[in-house]
Amino acid sequence: MRTKGSAEVLEERRRLAARMLDQRYSIAEVMAAVGASESSVKRWKRAVREGGHDALAAKPHPGKPWRLNAGQREQLVPILLGGARAAGFANELWTCARVAHVIEQRFGVKYHPDHVWKVLRRLGWSCQMPEQRARERNEEAIRRWRESDWPRIKKEPRKAS
Repeated sequence: MRTKGSAEVLEERRRLAARMLDQRYSIAEVMAAVGASESSVKRWKRAVREGGHDALAAKPHPGKPWRLNAGQREQLVPILLGGARAAGFANELWTCARVAHVIEQRFGVKYHPDHVWKVLRRLGWSCQMPEQRARERNEEAIRRWRESDWPRIKKEPRKAS
């Protein structure tokens, strides 16, 4: 399992391990100090031996760069929190198509609605469905039913014989 942390934090962890190894700490001591496995510490030691301390540098992340930069993503959050009505829609329901429309209008960046969820996930948002309740719903009648009728109707577990 990959250790949590940004690329910079993990790189600093590797560099600390390398400095400790340079100072003749044992692999076990380095493992305990940086919270790494034996195989990782040995791999870092071999990398330093073969390529120097620069071999421990963080590698660039593969894949296509984000079209919305960090500043634009930060600006998007208050727009979403303001609600869909404030953004010009008929109701408060945010859909991926609506978010894609807002992104294109405000930032000039076009996203297909099927891929907007990736942007939202990166912002810490998750898929939510609005709660639908009948207008005729009677909360007091529901509470009474749960407290009196349901316990009477509910089957009791069978007793072992």
